[in-house]
Amino acid sequence: MATQKRKRSPKKAAPKSTLWRTLFWLGVKLSLVAAAFLVVFGIYLDTKVRDRFDGEKWQLPVMVYSRPLELYPGQRLSRDQMMRELKMLSYKPVRQPHSPGEYRVDGSSIELVRRPFDFYDGADKARAMRLTFNGPRLDKIQSMENQRQLGYAQMDPVLLDRLNPEGREDRLLVRIAEVPDSLLVTLLTTEDRDFYQHGGVSPVAIMRAMAANVLAGRTVQGGSTLTQQLAKNFFLTRERSLWRKLQEAYMAVLIDYRYSKDEILEAYLNEVYLGQNFSQGVYGFGLASYFYFGVPVNELEIDQVALLVGLVKGPSYYDPWRYPERAKARRDLVLKLLSEHGSLTQAEYELASKQPLGIIPRGKMSYGRTPAFMNLLKREVQTRFGADLLSQSGLKIFTSLDPIAQHAAEQSVESGLTQIEKQRGKKRLEAAMVVSDWHKGEVVALVGGRDPRYAGFNRAIDARRQIGSLVKPAVYLTGLSNGLTLGTPLKDQPIRIRGQDGQLWTPQNYDRKFRQSVPLMEALAHSLNVPTVNLGLQVGLDKVVDTLHKLGVEQEIQPYPSLVLGAVALSPLEVNQMYLPIANQGMTQSLSAIRAVVGGDGKLIYQHGQSAKRVADQDASWLTLFAMTKTVSEGTARSLSARFPGIVMAGKTGTTNELRDSWFAGMDNSELVSIWVGRDDNTSAGLTGSSGALQLFSGYLNQRGVNSLTLNMPQGVTWASFARTSGTRVSANCPGSMQVPAKVADLPPPASCGGNPTNALDQWFGGFFN
Repeated sequence: MATQKRKRSPKKAAPKSTLWRTLFWLGVKLSLVAAAFLVVFGIYLDTKVRDRFDGEKWQLPVMVYSRPLELYPGQRLSRDQMMRELKMLSYKPVRQPHSPGEYRVDGSSIELVRRPFDFYDGADKARAMRLTFNGPRLDKIQSMENQRQLGYAQMDPVLLDRLNPEGREDRLLVRIAEVPDSLLVTLLTTEDRDFYQHGGVSPVAIMRAMAANVLAGRTVQGGSTLTQQLAKNFFLTRERSLWRKLQEAYMAVLIDYRYSKDEILEAYLNEVYLGQNFSQGVYGFGLASYFYFGVPVNELEIDQVALLVGLVKGPSYYDPWRYPERAKARRDLVLKLLSEHGSLTQAEYELASKQPLGIIPRGKMSYGRTPAFMNLLKREVQTRFGADLLSQSGLKIFTSLDPIAQHAAEQSVESGLTQIEKQRGKKRLEAAMVVSDWHKGEVVALVGGRDPRYAGFNRAIDARRQIGSLVKPAVYLTGLSNGLTLGTPLKDQPIRIRGQDGQLWTPQNYDRKFRQSVPLMEALAHSLNVPTVNLGLQVGLDKVVDTLHKLGVEQEIQPYPSLVLGAVALSPLEVNQMYLPIANQGMTQSLSAIRAVVGGDGKLIYQHGQSAKRVADQDASWLTLFAMTKTVSEGTARSLSARFPGIVMAGKTGTTNELRDSWFAGMDNSELVSIWVGRDDNTSAGLTGSSGALQLFSGYLNQRGVNSLTLNMPQGVTWASFARTSGTRVSANCPGSMQVPAKVADLPPPASCGGNPTNALDQWFGGFFN
């Protein structure tokens, strides 16, 4: 019996032992499979992490900058204009400027610390200087470091716009060295106090969050580290699931293993979502600093830092424009945390928490949109580089736009049209203006319509209207290039011309009067039609067409007699291009809006250095310009002389049939301005060039200031006297003669007052007086 029991006992134990052994080995196998899966999955995740971190982390927008304001003694720059520039640059007024981006006004002087900036031709460090103004001029520049007088300085450029191809996130990349310690301390205190101690995941933070949530009875605190948040933002969706959290934690550990804490923190600073700018998200503290406060991140005050860090928890929920009280409460909570952890004294906390939010209007983080100029810029980029350029990440485009000139142009168009409509009972007037630096061939300001913020039809580029008398300088330039002088008499008598359709054309002067004969210079200054027609027929209409093409008019032009009175349609930009060679003594280059392009790697891609080419006779061009100064001093634009006494300018008015279009092209020693005023439906505006476009030019000069035109006479030009009736060169002392500049090569020996050649003594006296 006992033996049988001993034999049964092992038979009962065997199945139990086998089950545990099976379960054990199954567990081992599953563990091995799980381990293998984790290894393989880890390799997969590690590859994703390295691809993102080791490569280009972000596709950055194209940054578009204005020209840097150049400063030099005697410059046309008032204190108020300088303050407007500082406002566009978001410089901060303080009692005593010490840091970059600060300034103070002291009577007629401004003390400031200019920000450092990486220009396309090199980096400039921060510089403290004192600018002293004398009325509309910058009088002197003084270094605040050594009190020495400076002959030249430049400001940092205004950020005009950021161009984001469709689907690209909007951000401004910042390096951790550029970020103030106050931001780093605030971020880590609020979001991840153990950042520099944990390995990507913080058990302490998780336990702390669990305790806080249990005590509150709801979720009030998260346990995710900055590294986990970065992993989620970089690689994962916002789905709430255990699988996503496990991936997030695994990737955080891998990121922490692969990269330094500073690299991780820098990536977080640039990746975190901090708001919504209309249809585009605001990513990173670099862009958020501009978006909410209009300043670089290194110029933020502690209360501003606290608001930005507070927004990490929920940019929409704490939107300071929609929910200012909610946003302020969140900001103050962050400040309280800093105080509790010893980063702020009680006094500093109380002072910071009393500050208003101080946010700028939504979407006004840059100087402001200039859609007409940006339209020109994009067209030039397309023409010069092709469409792919703007797809490059981190590109910087330095333009020629001058914010001071642009502001003056916008103000003159808006206020000028309103004033004209009020004074003359007009309605629905529109205008366009183009301002160029005629020395450099750069567009410095462009207004496409009455509303400068409207991004629709760009009249400065696309509105081609007949230019009326603006074509006349080309006609007179043709005559002066073919042996005529400023003293050549032109017939001012009734004339009839039969056109190809058999119709008679009888051109009239604006005042319906005939002067029988008028010197060439006076005919241009007073914009007389009949003498101009006679001049065009005398030199040949084909030559006039050729001159227009040389001046830059690209379209086909028919050599009809009406051409010389402006039967050619151009845009304000094309008019500006046409007048450029006249301003430059026959030299020209294509007007450009781009100064330089710098790639995302900091290397220079393009710099504007196009050399000018000669397209017209130097002496004849200068003589045409001289005659245009008479338009301002005594001709159809003489009202400018009354408004700006003692200032030399050149200009030309233009009016088309039935007063449909009012034109003016004018220049001082710095800028060439072309202006059109009219109606979009091409009905009569009821304005001449003098009563319309000229008024806007005058308003522009009032805002901008004016530099008197310097007329440096070419070597091939000298003063000479001409008989008014015959145009014969005569001695300087002949009664009734007119003395004007003339080409030396076209001058015969002076005749006596009676028309006979003078003797040697008369010639000597004539040369002495000349």
